Amino acid sequence: MERVYNFSAGPGVLPLAVLEQARDEMVVYKDSGMSVMEMSHRSKPYMAIIAQAESLLRELLAIPDNYAVLLLQGGASLQFSMLPMNLLTHPTQQSVDYILTGSWAEKAYGEAKKQCGDVRVAASSKAVNYSRIPTQAELTLNPQAAYLHITSNNTIFGTEYYYTPDSGGVPLVADISSNVLSRPMEISDYALLYAGAQKNLGPSGVTVVIVRKDLLGRRTDLPNMLDYKVHADNDSMFNTPPTYAIYILGLVLQWTKNQGGVAAMEQRNIRKAAKLYAAIDRSSYYQCPTEAISRSRMNVPFTLADPSQDATFLAEAKKAGLVTLAGHRSVGGMRASLYNAMPEEGVDALVTFMAEFERRHG
Repeated sequence: MERVYNFSAGPGVLPLAVLEQARDEMVVYKDSGMSVMEMSHRSKPYMAIIAQAESLLRELLAIPDNYAVLLLQGGASLQFSMLPMNLLTHPTQQSVDYILTGSWAEKAYGEAKKQCGDVRVAASSKAVNYSRIPTQAELTLNPQAAYLHITSNNTIFGTEYYYTPDSGGVPLVADISSNVLSRPMEISDYALLYAGAQKNLGPSGVTVVIVRKDLLGRRTDLPNMLDYKVHADNDSMFNTPPTYAIYILGLVLQWTKNQGGVAAMEQRNIRKAAKLYAAIDRSSYYQCPTEAISRSRMNVPFTLADPSQDATFLAEAKKAGLVTLAGHRSVGGMRASLYNAMPEEGVDALVTFMAEFERRHG
């Protein structure tokens, strides 16, 4: 069977070149005589793999030396708890700010409330079904907050930040799971960033945390597995890391570099998103529910004029080799995720299919 165009929001599509290299190295990796999955994480070949992954990540994102790069397990969801546990020194006496822009921001907010005595909503777009990103002028910030948390891209509602909030000197923290590597970032604007890998970085199983080193070791009463400093001191090797996921992460990072790096990725992502949004906007049959200025380049939600045709749309799209286009179960409709590894040809195929479907059913 030929490969399809996979528009899944996560785990998302991986570069074909990465899959082919992993296939070729599955049984025997280079001259090791074994698969990466069989290697000791302390072996010389594997130590080179994880060191190369970190080096590429630092290069592609221009991560300053005063930031630690951690390769952890537990997904971004574990970071919802680890973050306040590590950044708060007196949890019952401190306050933190959260900007709510979607389901994952809400979940991060909910977990923080279990760890902190005062978790404030600095802004929220829930009243408009998370269809937009609050502006800087709408933020009500606490200058004494321990940190300000944002979710940089919202996979379910299809919105994305195109500005870096001015936190007024309060440490800025961001969940960048679904748009990491999709465009250049100024890492030094943030105190901490975290990302589950299964969108733009690789397969599920590994989570990247980028944290300013002066924020490490604020508490000494944390379980070792939940302490950033322990992981930083052990070069992400405190326990057995997700070895194969990190290997694939390294391949994806090398592929990204080969494509021209993050700046080149951004230009390609701009083109892909523009094609799909243009197809939606010129149609009377499709509609995008998000505010134009907040539209995500990574996740494009859209609805059909006749929702009773949703199942037909998905079935015919699948026959055309276009899969995983159903919107999140909480909102319905359709959603096309255009992560870095989605080729422009995939977007072209979707746009062509949408026009033909509208002609026959609209």
